[in-house]
Amino acid sequence: MSGNGTTAGDDPLQTAVWRLRSRACWADAAALLPPDTPPTALQRASLLVERCLYTERGWAEAEDALRTAEALAHTDEERGAAACERGQLAYTATLHGVRDRADEARAALGRAAALIPPGAAGRALLDFRRGLIAENLTHSPQAARAAYRRAHAAAAAHADPLLLSFTWRHLAGLALREGELTEARNGFAESLRIREELGYLVGTAPALASLADTEDEPEASRLREEARRLFRLLGGVPTWLARQLTPPAPGAATA
Repeated sequence: MSGNGTTAGDDPLQTAVWRLRSRACWADAAALLPPDTPPTALQRASLLVERCLYTERGWAEAEDALRTAEALAHTDEERGAAACERGQLAYTATLHGVRDRADEARAALGRAAALIPPGAAGRALLDFRRGLIAENLTHSPQAARAAYRRAHAAAAAHADPLLLSFTWRHLAGLALREGELTEARNGFAESLRIREELGYLVGTAPALASLADTEDEPEASRLREEARRLFRLLGGVPTWLARQLTPPAPGAATA
């Protein structure tokens, strides 16, 4: 989930990978990367793990890519980064109800924490993913908030705007659950702004839908309709957004 998007200084390969990734073409992006070096093998695995989160498919390909990355990792940071992806894949499988791999997710992120030194760039993504487990598997919002805040500060320090868009979004989600509407609206708006600036199209529809939950009419309906348009444009990705964007049936009661 991490990555800076594209800038004028990016090399052509990474620019092409980013453009495909941001348009939900993870397999095409991964195909551009040679699988025979630790950095590219890990990047391939990360792309295919992300595809599982957004599409609920491609599990076997992600597992294969992850095993390759794990086999090629030699340094502690490389092994830690691979363990972080292992934890994310196990978390995603659990979240989507494919198989309960919660213990594997926690163990893998624990290994990553032991291998990635404090202050390293990879620590921000690790903290964010530990927050996801705390929020969605352990159902501990306080622990999730603490992890997201650590990730947020580290992402800012390492100039990782895409990860910042995720930490803004998840901190805002916690605020919304607690009835802190102004804080939630600000966080969702920041997440949307960053994603639009980066051109992270696959993450823009969820950001629009979340912001809509904090707005009054007619702005809320306008945001949801724009989210639906992008959702259809990307072929129904992310899959889990369909439930949030489904309009109520005619005549249905609303709360």
